[in-house]
Amino acid sequence: QGHVVTLEITSGQVYRGKLLEAEDNMNVQLKDITVTARDGRVSHLDQVYIRGSHVRFFIVPDMLRNAPMFRSRGVKGRGVGLARGRATVSRARASGRGAPRG
Repeated sequence: QGHVVTLEITSGQVYRGKLLEAEDNMNVQLKDITVTARDGRVSHLDQVYIRGSHVRFFIVPDMLRNAPMFRSRGVKGRGVGLARGRATVSRARASGRGAPRG
């Protein structure tokens, strides 16, 4: 909060302003905003609230690069899950499972 961020929304507009609040679903509230439209027109807003589903991407300050919330968790190994990959399906078909009755 309080950092200057830049975000682009799905319509192509770019918003740059101070971050007031960000929610888990990427809803974001900014103040002192400069809005750049797709055609290059620039306008200013005091405060704006943007729904997270409209956010295409964020640009955050470099000082947050090493913040714990942005650390990569790494690959923890390949879980089995439901095993519905393409290879699993083709092996199941080849083994005769799911063949038509008759």
